[in-house]
Amino acid sequence: MLLNLTRPLVFFDLETTGVNVGSDHIVEICLHKVNPDHTTETLVLRVRPTDAMGRTVHIPEVTTAIHGITDADVADKPSFRELAPTIAEFIGDADLAGYNSNKFDVPLLVEEFLRVGQPFDLKCRHLIDVQNIFHKMEQRTLKAAYRFYCDKELENAHSADADTLATCEVLMAQLDRYQGADYTAPDGSVYQPVVNDMEALSRFTTNSQWADLVGHIGYDKQHREIFNFGKHKGKTLEEVFSIEPAYYDWMMKADFPLSTKEVLAMVWKRMRDKKLNDLKLHFNNV
Repeated sequence: MLLNLTRPLVFFDLETTGVNVGSDHIVEICLHKVNPDHTTETLVLRVRPTDAMGRTVHIPEVTTAIHGITDADVADKPSFRELAPTIAEFIGDADLAGYNSNKFDVPLLVEEFLRVGQPFDLKCRHLIDVQNIFHKMEQRTLKAAYRFYCDKELENAHSADADTLATCEVLMAQLDRYQGADYTAPDGSVYQPVVNDMEALSRFTTNSQWADLVGHIGYDKQHREIFNFGKHKGKTLEEVFSIEPAYYDWMMKADFPLSTKEVLAMVWKRMRDKKLNDLKLHFNNV
């Protein structure tokens, strides 16, 4: 079906240094413009991420592992400040579309324009998020899953017994449907994870990058606990607690889940035990 357009529609996607709109930067942008006469134009640009002082910002290795763009790949590329007029001119008065764009791509693009003082107004643009269409039309509720996998309507939804039995049926139907089906992981590896083995299913359905149950604390490549939120996002707990011990006290008193506080207490105890052991070794060697 051809798009019914009264003005251009620009589909776009960003590759970035991370997922924090307030502090991360664009390293690549692809813009695909569909004009009202159905002609198209595409612009793909690599961007050297820079801070407010114009200094190059490092692309974290964990992010490079996802999109494959390294510091070396953008070392000789223009900064967003240099590219902003070109990007703004290409977009013109077009509406914007993307996948999960309203939550991330649009806010970060606007943030980059604001950082360099490039006018870019959203007020008169339509914003179309394809992911939202997908999620709203293909709902990810138990009732929708029961209909999709079991071809039956869930009666008495939201009663514990009906929901529990339906969940059991859905899992068994999933095992039948996805037997031998390939899955492509974020790192590009392909394997068949939906098998009739509870340990394998647990590995596939559990976020192993979380140290707590809600994702406030994650792991880095060295399997060290790191913050996934706030001003210390990406830093290890040990690093933060060493330079700002009051942060530990604040988190333990704040309204964080107990599973998060258990991880905090474990790291704090580990640091304290290490310090005591170091002191014992010191005095034993005196």
